[in-house]
Amino acid sequence: MMNRNRARCIMVQGTMSGAGKSLLCTALCRIFAQDGLRVAPFKSQNMALNSYVTREGLEMGRAQVVQAQAAGVEPDVRMNPILLKPCSDTGSQVIVRGEVRGQMPAKEYFQYKKQLVPEIRNAYQSLAAEYDVIVIEGAGSPAEINLKADDIVNMGLAKLINAPVLLAGDIDRGGVFAQLYGTVALLEEEERARIGGMVINKFRGDPEILRPGLSMLEERTHLPVLGVVPYLNVEIDDEDSLAPCLSCSSVHKPIDVAVVHLPRISNFTDFAPLENHPALGVRYVTEASSMGHPDLIILPGTKNTMEDLLWLRQSGMEAVILKAAAADTPVLGVCGGYQMLGRTLRDPNGTEGGIPGRVLRGLGLLPIDTTFTEEKTRTRVQATVLPDSLAGAQLDGYEIHMGCTRGAGTPFCMLQDGTPEGCCQDLVFGTYLHGLFDTGELTVKLADWLCTRKGIAPQRAAAISHGAYQQRQFDMLADGVRAALDMQAIYRLVEEYA
Repeated sequence: MMNRNRARCIMVQGTMSGAGKSLLCTALCRIFAQDGLRVAPFKSQNMALNSYVTREGLEMGRAQVVQAQAAGVEPDVRMNPILLKPCSDTGSQVIVRGEVRGQMPAKEYFQYKKQLVPEIRNAYQSLAAEYDVIVIEGAGSPAEINLKADDIVNMGLAKLINAPVLLAGDIDRGGVFAQLYGTVALLEEEERARIGGMVINKFRGDPEILRPGLSMLEERTHLPVLGVVPYLNVEIDDEDSLAPCLSCSSVHKPIDVAVVHLPRISNFTDFAPLENHPALGVRYVTEASSMGHPDLIILPGTKNTMEDLLWLRQSGMEAVILKAAAADTPVLGVCGGYQMLGRTLRDPNGTEGGIPGRVLRGLGLLPIDTTFTEEKTRTRVQATVLPDSLAGAQLDGYEIHMGCTRGAGTPFCMLQDGTPEGCCQDLVFGTYLHGLFDTGELTVKLADWLCTRKGIAPQRAAAISHGAYQQRQFDMLADGVRAALDMQAIYRLVEEYA
């Protein structure tokens, strides 16, 4: 067992984006916690549109939230001191320690990020003073030779905090031996020395088939392979645009739920609880021609409401949604999707797209108007749903949005402090609340209502909170990864760098 006098750490880097770093870190957080250690996740810089509001009203990336939940600790912005939320192809909103610092083009941020090193160091050191072990996630690949100068998230961070590294490669996407060997070959000698072992991730089949390749890889890199992790059938919230659920275009369940896959979709994990209900088939629609005749259409959140509204209009998706709504198909808008359902969207200061004074017509399905402002709303809330068909469902969610919405119509829910929130009219519902399905209560009521509308018997399911479901999935993930990795070697590696 570790000496608890000071925190140890382990860092997981990958050969590419989507190599499974987040899941491996989640598994290690759970394994260390199961072994009786106080664990915290850490990622110095995260780029994602799926974010979360802490109890203090601060914003952080969802991957570290999930990892904190796996570790059994409260999410804390120190676990993700820098969050970049892309708002265009070349720029992002920069969030530091949970607060917005502004929007920057990529070139400007590349120069600015050097100033953030003290923020990263302080966040890490304060966590290290409170926990036994820190599980650190890298980003992308450490071998991006055009980005290695002033790196603050891969080997640059490992050097800054003196962390040992596990290098993970994704065999499911092919070429894993070239991935791992090429990455190691492109690193500097000092960087290679930090790698304590390699992990092959997402393998389907008998690991013995890999044995000759593993031996050759170890000979050529002079690094051990510490495990071959199988492709595990677990359902853990994913924050990445490469999330498998986003490519799901067909599900065979009684109720067809179509989520519009906006170009800048955010917080799609809002709908993960729906996917686990036996009656609800959730699919993501990218083209108007693929909409079909769903039982429910969902407009999700987006990092740029006005630009995605224009896409909705230009792609023909708007016309399809309006036609469906006119035919009494229920429509639900969440956050940016809620704003789109209104009458007008105004951007007097160019907050959304850099065009001051722009005004766009909304879909006109709700009697509301939105004006974008510089101030960002970040708050956790509890609420009770009001519409008769869904009445009484208790919600525990959060708001993250730019803009203020006003109008008439019936509120969607009532906040715990008595403030009405959202809007509904006929079969169109809108709300700013992310996580609205997490308690499980709205999921059950929605499924029952949609089944009744379709003339089929509701498929009774208990209102299981998404959090409780995730905890079971964390244990399954930890069991699979523990069995596949040489955990004794990993513990030795952690101790060597103490």
